[in-house]
Amino acid sequence: MTLIASVKPSCDGCWQFVHGDLHELAHVEVVVVSATDGEGEWSSAARDILVAPALLNELDIRSAPYYVLIDPATLTVVTEGALLSPSQVAQETERFL
Repeated sequence: MTLIASVKPSCDGCWQFVHGDLHELAHVEVVVVSATDGEGEWSSAARDILVAPALLNELDIRSAPYYVLIDPATLTVVTEGALLSPSQVAQETERFL
């Protein structure tokens, strides 16, 4: 499974996904995506931030913070929701893994 985490600059709910530890999500591939270059905020990120507005559009993610869990075998969205913290997302996606 792949977790797409949609983030934006100056977002409290996004902070841990951009700068923090994602150990609660170690069992899933996490891709952090933004529609913008982060206005310099991504330069201090703990992980790569993929700037891909077309991907967010394709996944019908219209705002951040948001996540979708994708099954790469079938290329389908398994679940989705608001992105508040790694532990919250891990708890919400656990039953799908």
